[in-house]
Amino acid sequence: MHHYQNKEIKILGDGTKSVRKVYIKGKKGHKSISKYKHGKCLYTAKKNLNHNEIKLIKNGKFIPGLFKDCLNKSKKM
Repeated sequence: MHHYQNKEIKILGDGTKSVRKVYIKGKKGHKSISKYKHGKCLYTAKKNLNHNEIKLIKNGKFIPGLFKDCLNKSKKM
């Protein structure tokens, strides 16, 4: 079974950090975006990847706007 994972970290000047993750295991996968400020997680939004996105990622294609639907913030308590 093939696994794929990728993590992108972007640090902004005002003490915030944005982490975007993609994880694929077999035929299923998910994407998530987390926002941190001063070391504490403000929110995490996680969504399943659809079949077309998984196929493109496995072929190494760039998908513009992959995380746009993850911007609906779900608070982490």
